[in-house]
Amino acid sequence: MFHYVSYLQYPLMVIVLYFLFSPFLLGIDKLKENSDFISQNLNSVLIFMGLAISFSSLQDTTKTQNKFSKKIWENPKKGKTAIMIICFLILFFLSSGLIGYFNANNSFLKETSVGIIVLSLGLFGFLKTVIEMFENHRKDKNITVTNLSDNQKNIDKTGIND
Repeated sequence: MFHYVSYLQYPLMVIVLYFLFSPFLLGIDKLKENSDFISQNLNSVLIFMGLAISFSSLQDTTKTQNKFSKKIWENPKKGKTAIMIICFLILFFLSSGLIGYFNANNSFLKETSVGIIVLSLGLFGFLKTVIEMFENHRKDKNITVTNLSDNQKNIDKTGIND
């Protein structure tokens, strides 16, 4: 069920693209009329990006989406590096968002800080998913079921289980 709900990340990413490119598509005249247009769009981009990342954390962690992802999560060194990068991003975004929110003197910085905080909270959920994917796919810790059953057969033949 949650796996299907995770597909809501894609419409949210389309909304992110709309807010990201709308200042360029609407032209300079719109920007001259409303000087806060870019700041409003930046905040919307950050908020919807955080929501999209949150929905992506609902995906099935027993499956990888592509070969690139599989290579990362099967390799212990690459997986740990990816997890550390995501942890650093969370720490950076959350601290800068909170500092910006409490120290902001104007509304642009305060609104942007809220968007950065939402993005970092979305990354927290994504971190949980990434850790689960790493544990499910890493080759150095996972034992295949066929090896287990072969070992069980050998134990049964020797009579150790008696």
